[in-house]
Amino acid sequence: MKIIAFYSLKGGVGKTAAAVNIAYLAARAGIPTLLWDLDPQGAASWYLAGTDEIKGRKLAALMDGKTPIGKFIRASAYPNLDFIPAHNSFRNLDVRLDKDDSNNTLKNWLAPLSEETSLVVLDCPPSMSRLSEQVLKTADGVFVPVVPTWLALNSWHQLQAFARDKKLKPGRLHPFFSMVDRRKNLHSQMVINRKQHLEGGLNALIPNASVVEKMGESGQPVELIDHSSAAADAYRRLWKEIRKLL
Repeated sequence: MKIIAFYSLKGGVGKTAAAVNIAYLAARAGIPTLLWDLDPQGAASWYLAGTDEIKGRKLAALMDGKTPIGKFIRASAYPNLDFIPAHNSFRNLDVRLDKDDSNNTLKNWLAPLSEETSLVVLDCPPSMSRLSEQVLKTADGVFVPVVPTWLALNSWHQLQAFARDKKLKPGRLHPFFSMVDRRKNLHSQMVINRKQHLEGGLNALIPNASVVEKMGESGQPVELIDHSSAAADAYRRLWKEIRKLL
């Protein structure tokens, strides 16, 4: 079982959209996939549940060992793709992790899933916390969407420093440009010089496109909304790079 995470210190960078689209493409490729919506805002759950109201379970039941993680899993509308919906109690996850004595609670929770799941996709909240530390320890790859702006680049550098400070492997971090608007001069220049700004970054460029925004309305991944769109092609390219890394 491989574990990947989509993570950013900034909100509004296309993190959840990337997580959902990559999870869908993995499942479509025949890979049994689980997306865990760790963000209490629940955007990934909204995308996958569509118009159906699916309530997640309280975190305490998992942390107290009273309920196995399998009980938290819900089926999506797509073959090979399940998900763990967000719950408001997830906002207390960092507090609970601080009180936990185990070395890596997140990894221990996920371990029982390995018999039936080949890929776990974590959609993480935008924060620098104990949860962030465990995600960086647990994931085989952490994919970081970066909007082509100086502020977003600064957040990326902060994340790198955080990983070094915690003695985590910076090589697990894989940035990629997201919400790219080539009509903006700064975006265009950063994309042209991306090897300088995002050293070791992925080549896929996720555009700032209306079809991505339609995910919230239709409750579908971009591939199903408009297969021929530039955004759908960009997510396919991103998935191809991620799969090669794994």
